[in-house]
Amino acid sequence: MKKLIETLKNIWKIEDLRQRILITLLFVAIYRFGSFVVLPGINPAMLSQLQSQTAGGLMSLLDMFSGGAFSNASIFALGIMPYISASIVMQLLAVAVPYVQKMQREGESGRKKISMYTRWLTVAILLFQAPGYLMNLKMTSGAALATGISWSVFMVPAVIILSAGSMFILWLGERITDKGIGNGISLIIMIGIIARLPQAFIQEVSSRFTAITGGGLVMFLVEIIILYAVVCASIVLVQGVRKVPVQYAKRLVGNKQVGGARQYIPLKLFAANVMPIIFAQALMFIPLTIVQYSAPENASWFVRTMLDHHSWTYNIIFAILIIAFTYFYTAITLNPTQMAEDMKRNNGFIPGVKPGKETAEYIDTVMSRITLPGSLFIAFIAIMPALAGLLNVQDAFSQFFGGTSLLILVGVVLDTLAQIESHLLMRHYDGLLSSGRIHGRGMAAY
Repeated sequence: MKKLIETLKNIWKIEDLRQRILITLLFVAIYRFGSFVVLPGINPAMLSQLQSQTAGGLMSLLDMFSGGAFSNASIFALGIMPYISASIVMQLLAVAVPYVQKMQREGESGRKKISMYTRWLTVAILLFQAPGYLMNLKMTSGAALATGISWSVFMVPAVIILSAGSMFILWLGERITDKGIGNGISLIIMIGIIARLPQAFIQEVSSRFTAITGGGLVMFLVEIIILYAVVCASIVLVQGVRKVPVQYAKRLVGNKQVGGARQYIPLKLFAANVMPIIFAQALMFIPLTIVQYSAPENASWFVRTMLDHHSWTYNIIFAILIIAFTYFYTAITLNPTQMAEDMKRNNGFIPGVKPGKETAEYIDTVMSRITLPGSLFIAFIAIMPALAGLLNVQDAFSQFFGGTSLLILVGVVLDTLAQIESHLLMRHYDGLLSSGRIHGRGMAAY
């Protein structure tokens, strides 16, 4: 406790860091305030059916990412997820489209062009999602619209307001990144998730101690132990295992030495970090977006199954997508051919392997072997909420047992703490951890 108090005092002494933290808190407060500002013309007291709809299933997960704005019919109801989807599409295009690849190689000017295209794509996605959200709102809470206003008249301004709300959230996130602390977009997602934690925790405690088959204190303690283990595993996943297996590490050594120590090729067990889960989750939201244009009961069995994130079909497809995206993202971030060329250029080599093509093939083989256990582990963490549901854990609380929400929480916290620690160390103050440096997420910014 003394160490913590001393660290907080040191943080407050650094003017730049203090200002960044205060600016971050201000923008976060604006975001949370906006999540309770209801669309003009909507009576918040008449949204019980919408809130009931988002209490379970895939919509509960979407509501969590928006910090409850989705179920509140807020101006921020669509949240930041459309921008995440647009960013993912642009990353995929960077692999398949030569024009986007060329922009990536143009440095700062290319980055600005990609950012501009991402924003325009976000607007296009919003103009598709906003009418779907409003149609779902009409079906579930049609009586919430003020008397004298028709839905046909209400739709156009509401679509504009919802789209503008999401773009404003994007602007807040960028301002946090520039003038605050941490990655703003990721921080906004984390704040939305944390906002649901107290309510979910209280519901879980209540259910365990009031229900006849709740299990009482013993079952609740078991849950906490499992949750602690999953959090520890998520920290390992987010920080990444920075050493490849011994049988590979002994061979992946160059002939150059720096400071008397041999240099290893920088391969990680979890090179893709949490990006595969984010990619897969974005695809799993597609059925939800489509079904909002019609009544869910009229959807096919497969679509209804895909709307239930506790179903076996949903989780099997989710896990397969995560494994596939892990290999895909690792392939586009770690290029074996480029690594082999860099080794050859720096007079490095792998003992027993010829430089050039054979070195690239060998590195590719090693990457494939160490990516498999990493992808399986990521998939297991992702489906943990469904497994928690088998223990009768409340739906809202089970989301914190793994999946995208927990990994984002862990990743953003570690990344933000790492930035704060760097400010402290630059000014010769002790870091946040006496046992070692905090590793950031190492994942691409949204």
